[in-house]
Amino acid sequence: MSSELRNTGWKVALATAIGIGVVGWMFAREFQPEALTGFNFDARSVCCLVFAAIAMCGRDFGLTWRFRTITDGQLSWKRALQVDLMCAFTSAITPSAVGGSPAAIFYLSREGLPVGRATTLTLTTLLLDELFFVLFCPIIVFSIPFDDLFGEGGAVLGSVKIVFWTVYSAIVAYTALLYAGILWRPQAVASALHKLFSLRWLKRWQGNIDRMTGNMIATSAHVRHCPLSWWVRVFGATVVSWFSRYLVVNALFWGFVPSADGFLVFGRQFVVWVVLMVSPTPGGSGVSEWLFSNYYGDLIGNVSLALLLAIVWRLYSYYVYLIAGAFLVPRYFKKKKTA
Repeated sequence: MSSELRNTGWKVALATAIGIGVVGWMFAREFQPEALTGFNFDARSVCCLVFAAIAMCGRDFGLTWRFRTITDGQLSWKRALQVDLMCAFTSAITPSAVGGSPAAIFYLSREGLPVGRATTLTLTTLLLDELFFVLFCPIIVFSIPFDDLFGEGGAVLGSVKIVFWTVYSAIVAYTALLYAGILWRPQAVASALHKLFSLRWLKRWQGNIDRMTGNMIATSAHVRHCPLSWWVRVFGATVVSWFSRYLVVNALFWGFVPSADGFLVFGRQFVVWVVLMVSPTPGGSGVSEWLFSNYYGDLIGNVSLALLLAIVWRLYSYYVYLIAGAFLVPRYFKKKKTA
């Protein structure tokens, strides 16, 4: 892992090239400068950009708070922030389906946590992230009319709806597995999965499944006796992080498309991030910009402005972590591993 992350320059270049390439193609195809005639960059616009920056800081505060809490204060605020930024950087240079969670085990172990404990804590954070979507997505879906939430008509928006429900169903199933394997019946889940993957056509994955269930049992032993206040803090930090991430888009709409329904703008972010979980590109590069401009296009009403807002959104939510990581990685691996 260490040697791989020391040579991430080409991954950063690839992620950047994909994003710029797709944006360039979209601009050449759809951008019309005259459509922005009369657009004024005023004090409101400046304030919205500041609020968007504050929202992204809220995202990092939430995850830093969570890392500090799950380690029972073993990580200082500074070290917890470093782990958060390194995970964000890893997410930015790997496909969205991989993300920064597996790397969190490595970063936590570098901060002095035993690998076993780092694994259990990472599984706990994964459960919390998945639980966030399982709990809040139905609230959003049943609070906003379907046609408003997913947009009306078009093959693109129809595909978004299909991908959303498919991925959300997988999230529910995975969350149920994590819950049962960590908090309910870890031994029973481990035994059932071991038997299932003993079947001839599944046996090739049995080793990986046994390691996963072993980690779940270890996680269960660690967290089942944590007090309710501990769970409230770590889940509260998770909610703060995700809500802050979503509010970046609300800040941009408040500054540039103030007539849009703020709750609908916020609700659509749930759909966006669920769909992006299966993006094959590093950090959702290219896919994110395309999805944003198409999915939010009906609320913006101006294709050219939609493209510009998509770029600004990605600058805040993606490229800032590429830049931060490029500076942080060399220093992070030069320091000695914490004992």
